[in-house]
Amino acid sequence: IRETINSHFDKEEKLFEQGIKCLSLFFIDEVAKYRQYDDDGEEVLGEYGRIFEEEYTAALNERIMLFPTSYQAYLRGIATNETHRGYFSIDKRGHAVNSTVRRGSDESDDISAYDLILKRKEVLLSLEEPTRFIFSHSALREGWDNPNVFQICTLKHSDNATAKRQEVGRGLRLCVNSIGERQDLEACGETLVHNVNMLTVVASESYADFVADLQSEIKSDLYERPTKASVDYFSGRTIYLSDEQTHTLTDTEAKAVYNYLVRNDYVDDNGEVTDTYRNASETGSFAPMKPELAHLAGSVHKL
Repeated sequence: IRETINSHFDKEEKLFEQGIKCLSLFFIDEVAKYRQYDDDGEEVLGEYGRIFEEEYTAALNERIMLFPTSYQAYLRGIATNETHRGYFSIDKRGHAVNSTVRRGSDESDDISAYDLILKRKEVLLSLEEPTRFIFSHSALREGWDNPNVFQICTLKHSDNATAKRQEVGRGLRLCVNSIGERQDLEACGETLVHNVNMLTVVASESYADFVADLQSEIKSDLYERPTKASVDYFSGRTIYLSDEQTHTLTDTEAKAVYNYLVRNDYVDDNGEVTDTYRNASETGSFAPMKPELAHLAGSVHKL
């Protein structure tokens, strides 16, 4: 919990000036460890809830400075007990209970104790809304999807790879800013898009084998993808000139494209893309292609 909070603060401070709300998601094994009920039926914090508030307050005190920035003012304006919420099933008495799965269905019967988390996504993504940390018992299989989950913490142990994929998948989204603009390649550029859309998973030991297998699987899938530019790579490629019009590059056009890349130092002697090309891509300052290739330029650069 401490590591997740610290990671959250580190990420949040960078995102704040860009108007991007940072959320963290905890998956727990028992609802009672986060939320309990006293003899009068009133909600009280469970073990995880108490630990969270203690660790959050300690981390916050370390970060509050004498010379406040706008981010510092933002932190000061959020009460500790208002910045975390739970998302669980509700029993007939209105008490949170562990999630189950309907028989014959892959959908969870979770319903939200807070409409904010499930139904009011645009409010949750607002910097004015204090909720930044969400505790859940299930992987939210019924379709809950928020693009701004930047930290996932697994406080449960499981050998179920499918469940782990569902959990990690909650953070594999391109985030949006406070006015709903997707922070994709077009909005951020090739370098920044990866720095902004980075997911941190604070995982239990049960994730070790899962991560190793997942990385191996990804490496295998990517192995066949081309990593170098060549005449053969471009020759015979079908590109889109518009939504309805396509064009297949001829051998002559492929040679001309490759020569264009070499001539402008966009590829090195091994055919690998250079920093000169990456910089031109970032700034949109590509050298013009020959007039007979100009109409192909946008599609060629996408390749």
